[in-house]
Amino acid sequence: MDNKFPMTKKGLKRSQKRLEDLKNQSSKMLDRMKDARGNADIPINSDFTLAKDEYKYVEKQIKEMENMLDNVVLIEEGEGESPVVAVGKTVTFRELPDGDQETYTIGGKAEADPLAGIISYESPMAVSLLGKQVGDQVEVDLPQEKIKVEIVDVHLAED
Repeated sequence: MDNKFPMTKKGLKRSQKRLEDLKNQSSKMLDRMKDARGNADIPINSDFTLAKDEYKYVEKQIKEMENMLDNVVLIEEGEGESPVVAVGKTVTFRELPDGDQETYTIGGKAEADPLAGIISYESPMAVSLLGKQVGDQVEVDLPQEKIKVEIVDVHLAED
């Protein structure tokens, strides 16, 4: 799966929306470049140069996103309200003995965004949690340490 991008249906929808947003942004940048080019009273037009650089950056993101979407492989997600942790589900756990609760949705590598609460099914945390259920205590082998967590809740991810 070197050139494939495993992704949940929800992740695919988010990525399609992101591509749409990037295309809208690109269109606005073209307008900005036209405006900046019209203000070329000075030998070096810094507004135009900046707009052109930003446009190139967004266009690169669009190409990468289009490539990813052209090569998506949908991940089979967990079904229904089963208490078992599976791809496409949201899991809440707390670090033992007295840690705070954390909640993550398990998705594909290409859609992972831990700051937004989405982790890859390939991450150490997800690997440790997959197949477990509410009440299970699980040892997680993280890069810097081993921790023990208890699964508090499992439910289908929301859109």
